[in-house]
Amino acid sequence: MSRIGKLPVNLPQGVSLTVGPHNEVTVKGPLGELKQKVDPDIQVSVENGTVKVSRPTNQPRHRSMHGLYRALINNMVIGVSAGYTIQQELVGVGYKVEAKGQILEFSLGYSHDIHLELPAEIKATAVVERKGANPVITLKSIDKQLIGQIAAKIRSLRKPEPYKGKGIRFVGEQLRRKAGKSANAK
Repeated sequence: MSRIGKLPVNLPQGVSLTVGPHNEVTVKGPLGELKQKVDPDIQVSVENGTVKVSRPTNQPRHRSMHGLYRALINNMVIGVSAGYTIQQELVGVGYKVEAKGQILEFSLGYSHDIHLELPAEIKATAVVERKGANPVITLKSIDKQLIGQIAAKIRSLRKPEPYKGKGIRFVGEQLRRKAGKSANAK
């Protein structure tokens, strides 16, 4: 059995899960509602506030989907009950970000500003805690996959470089730094 797949998913207070026709799982909670289509071979059942995912055979295809769908359902339950938050900081002289509704406006040292439109499911704030500190972008959503994809897109606008560490990075991310050229190398 899959170690991940055989673990039950506990439903917190206020969260309900239903399995509809064509094996579509719907999770409703205090923060919203998420849907996920599950492969027809995988069975999802709800018993006494826990969700169990099972597979029909031990084929490699079924084994791989067993853990996958259990993890996706668990992420949906956590998303609608607690939500997900990702923080990113802009490190570099003159790097700025401004949140205008669903549009993030970046100034990252290019000859032009970059405007990034966010999906409606994501809420973003941009804050500079104190003068001279790095700007921090905070993304909040109930969909883990979507928020991760948007965070990766934002990071790709100016990846951190290994010499000075300038760029967009996740808060708390450790970068591998390189030494520069040696002065007076003979």
